[in-house]
Amino acid sequence: MSHPLVTVTELASTLQRGGVVRLLDVRWRLDRPDGRPAHREGHLPGAVYVDLDTELARHGDPVEGRHPLPDRADLQAAARRWGIDDGDAVVVYDDLGGQSAARAWWLLRASGLADVRLLDGGFSAWREAGLPLEQGDVVARPGDVTLGDDPWPVIDADEAAAWPRTGVLVDSRAAERYRGDVEPVDPRAGHVPGAVNLPTGGNLDASGRFVDAARLRARFEEAGVGPSTPVAVYCGSGITAAHNALAATIAGFEPVLFAGSWSAWSNDPARPLATGDRPG
Repeated sequence: MSHPLVTVTELASTLQRGGVVRLLDVRWRLDRPDGRPAHREGHLPGAVYVDLDTELARHGDPVEGRHPLPDRADLQAAARRWGIDDGDAVVVYDDLGGQSAARAWWLLRASGLADVRLLDGGFSAWREAGLPLEQGDVVARPGDVTLGDDPWPVIDADEAAAWPRTGVLVDSRAAERYRGDVEPVDPRAGHVPGAVNLPTGGNLDASGRFVDAARLRARFEEAGVGPSTPVAVYCGSGITAAHNALAATIAGFEPVLFAGSWSAWSNDPARPLATGDRPG
């Protein structure tokens, strides 16, 4: 497997040498989910826009969460629309510190693609480096990639409930949502009992780039993760949890994803919840 990150310098050098890289623009925000206008205004040359809501997720019942994982056949069809062939190098990016692009990174890596990386610093770092941009829509030549059929490294709500007894369950949301002080989106406020809080913002430095592997490892170790500790991550709807999955991977751990996350948990009134700054 390739390293999960690539810098703008490394990517630009590869492209200038004529290297073939499939670029995926995964711009999405909770308050502005459609990133197409931003993509049309300017994107990395050749980058294909990826719709997170419809291509990296599917619609489901509330107890599945707001962004259930897509069916694998649908994801493969989308990856072929993006122009990915078997063996291609893929780079994903956004303008949110990797918070949305990490979902594409996680799905493609979990589906067997060996060379998938997230652009460290994203669109902002590329633009700030004065590198070329392109405008308009990009329609890729259809690819022929075949995704693997190994099970994705995910757990369901029952497994998440039991996880803190033998491992570390990481809540990736902001501290105020973990504590239950506020809940702007989901039905109930709080966190899964036993979960510890590691907000994804702590994975980044002031420039929006990932801190180094040693600092990421220290974050997870302080939360109780050791070399043989099972670690699972969740967030509000399973999107930004992939950011902590990426951080944990850089740190040398092998995380699994509670894909339904808090949106699934809080939609089931039978599930208990904890509040405050302790796991509960």
